[in-house]
Amino acid sequence: MDWGTLVAAVSGGSLAISGTVLADYLRHRHEDDRGVGARRRAVYIEFIGAAGACHARLRQIAQAPGAEVDLGTATRAALSDAAIYEVRERLFIDATAAVAGAGQVMFERLRALQRAVAAGASPLSPAFHDVYHPYIGAVWSYRVAVRKELEGQSLSPAVFGWDGWDGKDRCPICQGAVAAGE
Repeated sequence: MDWGTLVAAVSGGSLAISGTVLADYLRHRHEDDRGVGARRRAVYIEFIGAAGACHARLRQIAQAPGAEVDLGTATRAALSDAAIYEVRERLFIDATAAVAGAGQVMFERLRALQRAVAAGASPLSPAFHDVYHPYIGAVWSYRVAVRKELEGQSLSPAVFGWDGWDGKDRCPICQGAVAAGE
């Protein structure tokens, strides 16, 4: 029996098996990474969608506050009906730290808008705009964080011809207050 042939056969077989195991591991890891990316993208979109639904409902309540028996209850229901709490929890589980942080700021600004509407602020009032514009700025900051993570590209307000994300520079109500000297 030639020991050299046996050693070569065992070594070759070991290398072939090791290579197959490594290739399989890398393929599964790549598939897992794609799964995480898809899950993140879905929850990022779901979160901003839930925030948008809540924002739309809060604006509706603010435009006709007399239509609601209890503004506090109606505005709190806007958050829960949009499922923002549940989606936010999924965001915290799946998101990177940067996106989760931007999402939390957006959520806090949305809650400030909810409290202002619950207190009776109308869309034409300074009280509404004091919380509305920071919310809109936070929405754009969230979008920028998501885009930077998913695509490696960022956005700036200048791309849209704007001075800032919060929209104050384009708001006729806020611009009217500035012109009036308030």
